[in-house]
Amino acid sequence: MKTFSIPLPPSTKIAVVGLGYVGLPLAFALSKKFDVLGFDISLKRISELNAGVDATKEFSKKEVADTKIHFTSSDHDLKTADIYIIAVPTPVNQELIPDLGMLISASKTVGKCLAKGDIVIYESTVYPGATEEECLPVLEKTSGFKMNKDFFLGYSPERINPSDKIHKIDNITKVVSGSDEYSLEIIDELYSSIINAGTYKVNSIKVAEAAKVIENTQRDLNIALINEFSKIFALLDLDTEEVLKAAETKWNFIPFRPGLVGGHCIGVDPYYLTYKAQQVGYDPQVILSGRVVNDHMPNFIADRLLNTLNHLMFDVPNSLILILGYTFKENCNDVRNTKVHDLAVTLSNSVNIVNIFDPLMNNEQVNSLSDINFIDYPEINKYDAIIIAVGHQAFLELGINKIREFCKPNGLIYDLKYLFPPESVDLRL
Repeated sequence: MKTFSIPLPPSTKIAVVGLGYVGLPLAFALSKKFDVLGFDISLKRISELNAGVDATKEFSKKEVADTKIHFTSSDHDLKTADIYIIAVPTPVNQELIPDLGMLISASKTVGKCLAKGDIVIYESTVYPGATEEECLPVLEKTSGFKMNKDFFLGYSPERINPSDKIHKIDNITKVVSGSDEYSLEIIDELYSSIINAGTYKVNSIKVAEAAKVIENTQRDLNIALINEFSKIFALLDLDTEEVLKAAETKWNFIPFRPGLVGGHCIGVDPYYLTYKAQQVGYDPQVILSGRVVNDHMPNFIADRLLNTLNHLMFDVPNSLILILGYTFKENCNDVRNTKVHDLAVTLSNSVNIVNIFDPLMNNEQVNSLSDINFIDYPEINKYDAIIIAVGHQAFLELGINKIREFCKPNGLIYDLKYLFPPESVDLRL
């Protein structure tokens, strides 16, 4: 049975399972210190990475080509690892119930590859208890081993913010936990070697899971509060941004902005916490009310635009609307759970045409969304209204004057992201 020494030698082989927005940056960071294997079940993803292409655009072609990471989809290769880090998506299904399918599948794959002494670390966001209640039995059944006797378990929640050039993996404090003191020390040593901001040890895997799931739940609720403010201020004919800037002159006012809350974290994680809470007999009120407010924002934005067009005597049923941006956040091509989709569908029920322009999306993404009308580039003098839905740097560089050219002479611009001065647009969130 293998044992680990501290400091961990560079020959320690780390397998990162799942090479998305979380797994790939982690693999790159670890590869500076250790022998790293990057595993993904997507043959296309592995093929692209081996060709030097990162579809998430987090790394340049040169960076991918120069890395020492061994990218593979082979279970045989996976068996050579000493430490496994699982970083696969944990979405919710249509009933807003946690979908652990990919996590369980990854656990089965790793379980079949385990050797005595190995450590398995989970980074995927889950509800408190999921790692030990759902994943551990799969690992033990498929491997025939027992935790803390034959192998060890850990949980260290991911905190990567896709496309964020400031808050990178090495300067965000890493919460770490382990199934016993030995595994905790090894896991802490592993992450400490790549995290300049340091680590924070907690005394149980459940604490680490809970800390992660409340981070995004708190953010979701804060944005919901600001979104509700924006609805009230719209009725009072007040500019939300102007009110928020005034309020921020007080030292303890928290600076959030209204908007569409989508993506694979903030719009999903609260449902993991409420699911577990309901399992133990508590029906959350505040968390779910925040979700209701945020999920309703596409309807609010659409209604406000349509009411404004009606008020200004536009021929609404024959109107042409352009939405700038489709991804769930700025400067990122991730479209998972984007609420711009809901906005486009809602508007399509009331107007003639809704076009979407997003220069960050690739052809494969566009072709997979048959119910949305994507365009390569907007035409001049065509649209009755333009919604700036995502704050891409590309739109800021395009400039308000150029964006205005896409409008008809009396067309409206609705800036959801406060990209441009208030006097240069017609509506703001």
